[in-house]
Amino acid sequence: MITRPTSRREAVIAPRPSRASVDEAVRVAAGALLWLGLLLPTYWWVADGGLRVGFAGGAAMLSIGQLTGLVASVLLLAQVLLMARVPVLERAFGQDDLARKHRIIGFTGFNLMLAHILTVTVGYAAGSLPSSPATFWNLTVDYPGMLLAVAGTGCLVMVVVTSIRAARRRLRYESWHLLHLYAYLGVGLALPHQLWTGQQFLGSPGRTLFWWTAWAVAAGAILVFRIGLPAYRSVRHDLRVTSVVRELDGVVSVYVTGRDLHALKVEAGQFFTWRFLAGPGWTRAHPYSLSAAPDGRSLRITVKDLGDGSRDVARLHPGTRVLVEGPYGRLSARARTRRHVALIGAGVGITPLRSLAEGLPYAPGEAVLVHRYGDRPLFGDELGLLSIERGLHVIGLPGPRRHRANQPEALLHHVPDLAHRDVYVCGPEPWAAEVGRVALAAGLPPEHLHIETFNW
Repeated sequence: MITRPTSRREAVIAPRPSRASVDEAVRVAAGALLWLGLLLPTYWWVADGGLRVGFAGGAAMLSIGQLTGLVASVLLLAQVLLMARVPVLERAFGQDDLARKHRIIGFTGFNLMLAHILTVTVGYAAGSLPSSPATFWNLTVDYPGMLLAVAGTGCLVMVVVTSIRAARRRLRYESWHLLHLYAYLGVGLALPHQLWTGQQFLGSPGRTLFWWTAWAVAAGAILVFRIGLPAYRSVRHDLRVTSVVRELDGVVSVYVTGRDLHALKVEAGQFFTWRFLAGPGWTRAHPYSLSAAPDGRSLRITVKDLGDGSRDVARLHPGTRVLVEGPYGRLSARARTRRHVALIGAGVGITPLRSLAEGLPYAPGEAVLVHRYGDRPLFGDELGLLSIERGLHVIGLPGPRRHRANQPEALLHHVPDLAHRDVYVCGPEPWAAEVGRVALAAGLPPEHLHIETFNW
């Protein structure tokens, strides 16, 4: 699917720097809000005498438990917001960066939550470790909301254990994604405990307003952006599969059409989370990037058979209804601030870059696409046509990665002016990280490196 050639007048239009400025402002504001959310409860803890009890004995353990509980609450709410698909955060950070921050903040909050449980239990046991198990049981049974809090902790433990890389590699993406949703339940079950037993939450109108606002924003973001908005878009646009086309062995492209697609605010290079209503397993979500620039009439994704749900995509029939979440991702024109661009992909990671090669404005010679692949290139004919019509410089790197010409270190040989371009990278996580390292070592400023991986 190739659109008409872009005229030179259209192609040399520089990207709008205002979007980069807005995104930077959002990133700064988000960081400031997180620090404010951490400092306010800490200030209230100090004002209540948190530092006056010393650092030994049961009272000290209770005081430390209060602080770790407060900070853990803020961080757990923050990590929920980071993955709530809030559009302003998605545009400013991009999905990969949000996922990294979500992981760091989530693990930190979880560790502090465990520290909270341990120190509070030891504190109520008057510092006696042998008495702590019995004390924990009494707290769980006798204190309001504690049974719910223990259940919520169990949900969070399950999420954290399955998020460890060794465990993630043993799980299907669909199974891990479903288990990860229990994080919302775990955080939600802690609310009654905090409101019923935590004086730091109700000690003043300001504190009450702060905590209720934080909880309401987190819950509202989930309801609106994870449930409401995807449901609205799926119903409004009535997406349906129109055809499934074989590209290579084990690789197919799925064409989807719908109603008023011109109103769907999606850019080349972005991805949706797809659910195909084609029988059992339709509830499982699959993240696939657009492999062609959206034209207001149809969307195209290209999927490689990697097992599980991706294998079923090849068997979809025309007319199958589609539910989507998105669009997501910052691997788009939004991140661009330079006229010259380099698109670097490996294997099926070429899909969003193929979309960008069609959708980005550029003059002949301003865009180069580097594709490492096995025996046959994906979209070879389409990229050749873009080379003729748009002046895209295509560099194919066939064969195994161990070949010297295919290694990330050889990038500067293929693209000597790499440091002076906006660089878009998509592929397996270790390979993409190595490409990023090479680009940064060559002098590319970090803000001009845009990476998206298809590892989960």
